[in-house]
Amino acid sequence: MYKRKDAYYLQAKKEGYRSRAAYKLLQIAGKEPVVRPGDCVIDAGAAPGGWSQVLLSLAEKKGKVAAVDILPMDPLPGENFRFFQEDLTLPSLPGRILEFFGRKADVVVSDAAPNTTGIAFTDQARSADLVRAVFSLARETLREGGTFLAKIFEGAEADAVFRELQGRFEKVRRIRPEATRKESFELYLLGKGFRKT
Repeated sequence: MYKRKDAYYLQAKKEGYRSRAAYKLLQIAGKEPVVRPGDCVIDAGAAPGGWSQVLLSLAEKKGKVAAVDILPMDPLPGENFRFFQEDLTLPSLPGRILEFFGRKADVVVSDAAPNTTGIAFTDQARSADLVRAVFSLARETLREGGTFLAKIFEGAEADAVFRELQGRFEKVRRIRPEATRKESFELYLLGKGFRKT
């Protein structure tokens, strides 16, 4: 079992982030311009809101963040933020998010993880299914040329999802930020230059 109160956990408490995961996004964004000022961003699987906090600061006041999670989440301040407590696969969700944005999304991100069983094969499959669900939402909402970033568990299923994304983006790469725990199997898939067909 990992130590809950590691350096990033303590830093998050000190700096007012809702989760240590905020630093993973900050580290990725420090190397890759994932979100730009004025962007409309969907945070899929957002609770407790650590990534949404970072996304709001990156998108700035002219941008908008739509957070989605089936779990409840405390709201974040500002008219440019909206929380949808919904299942990612709900058919009415894409339309309501786009209505809030007033246009297509520039970026779809997800730090969501499935409930794990401890059985690697099962957990990898569940993680891949979750990323596919997020990408299904992205296909309905993301503008041509947009960006996709999602956490996935390493393994054969992750490789399959990587290949699927390659068919829809100009560039796809794997990223493992420093804030990821050493014993963790998670990495992030970054797709840039979304192609609708």
